[in-house]
Amino acid sequence: MSLLIKGASVLGAEPTDVYVEGGVIREIGSLSTDVVADEVVDAAGLVLLPGLVDLHTHLRQPGREDAETVASGAAAAAAGGYTAVLAMANTSPVTDTAEAAVSVWELGREAGLADVFPVGAVTKGLAGEELAELSLMNRSRAGVKVFSDDGRCVSDPRVMRRALEYVKAFGGVISQHSQDPSLAPYGSACCHEGELSGRLGLPGWPGVAEEVIVARDVMLARHTGSRVHVAHASTAGTVEVLRWAKAQAEKDGSWAVTAEVTPHHLLLTTDLLAGYDPTFKVNPPLRPAEDVEALRAALSDGTIDAVATDHAPHARQDKEHAFVDAAFGMLGLEEALSVVSTVMVSSGLLDWSGVARVMSTTPARIAGLEGHGRPIAVGEPANLTLLDPAATYVVDRDRSLSLSRNNPWHDRKLTGRVVATFLRGKRTFAG
Repeated sequence: MSLLIKGASVLGAEPTDVYVEGGVIREIGSLSTDVVADEVVDAAGLVLLPGLVDLHTHLRQPGREDAETVASGAAAAAAGGYTAVLAMANTSPVTDTAEAAVSVWELGREAGLADVFPVGAVTKGLAGEELAELSLMNRSRAGVKVFSDDGRCVSDPRVMRRALEYVKAFGGVISQHSQDPSLAPYGSACCHEGELSGRLGLPGWPGVAEEVIVARDVMLARHTGSRVHVAHASTAGTVEVLRWAKAQAEKDGSWAVTAEVTPHHLLLTTDLLAGYDPTFKVNPPLRPAEDVEALRAALSDGTIDAVATDHAPHARQDKEHAFVDAAFGMLGLEEALSVVSTVMVSSGLLDWSGVARVMSTTPARIAGLEGHGRPIAVGEPANLTLLDPAATYVVDRDRSLSLSRNNPWHDRKLTGRVVATFLRGKRTFAG
């Protein structure tokens, strides 16, 4: 199977041709019209990026196939330009054994639309008490390297320390949902704590509940010489802690801290909660504009390493409740690149090379994915995304490939649209 992409702007550079055969990039440059390929794509005016990698996707299978399956989530991922996603562990049953991890991995292979890599639970049943089968999950065919109790915090420092020590042996990483439950109780805290939460009568979720866990965990990572990843950073205070921690880690070199930010925390603010629309109920909550500005700056300067969607589909019966009773979470895979284009590229905070860094190269490095996040170069796997940078469109949630409709971007105009996605040279999405 061969593919010829004609006149694409690789990372925003001058237009060129890219020839793919056998899932690998074979030639780049001005190719003659005599070149024959099974598929030819006219990419004039389009930007070519390495296939996107999402560190934080909820696929709901097993247990909640009414909200999402691995196959439907992979289809949504491909539509968003993703060639690899990491499936979080808070399924039912939890992905806390090697068998469970391999099952998710195999479902991804069967779908064939994006490489699906399971994230293993840190603790059995996400209970925060006893470590899950970390080593067995790593040694399984799924090759799990990232572990998270996302949705719940590994709040016991002794358990977190043991987890960091354990994964150090095989180069794993703990991705932490930073929420001190004594400051922001699970299930009840649902609105950024401030004037608005008081006026609306919604239980407050203060930024410090995130920041104290981030501060604790970077110190534990330093103590153990291990790797910690901060999931869905949402406050300016977290950015301050990360800047300090990265400076210390750079001096030492024996430990590392990385962090991600979601598209919704880069654009949406807590003001949207004034209408009590449960679509905008998410964990951590939407924050004020000053936090949003700090997150954008941190992504631009590298303090925050990656954009991760925290794609969290929910069936309508779980979202259509009073705000305090509705499920946490929102969709993210299909519009993530457009949001980053609208917020970061249009403002000059990132160029297309920067977008490739935060949405492909660095996420793949953090997760240890050898075949993804690679340069667009001869000999590299043809995991590729084509984007029309000038296209504008209004999001329609009913056109989503996800099984769920809790889309925060519905009726919003965005700039930059995915035109095609290729997984090892095979087209997985055509826009």
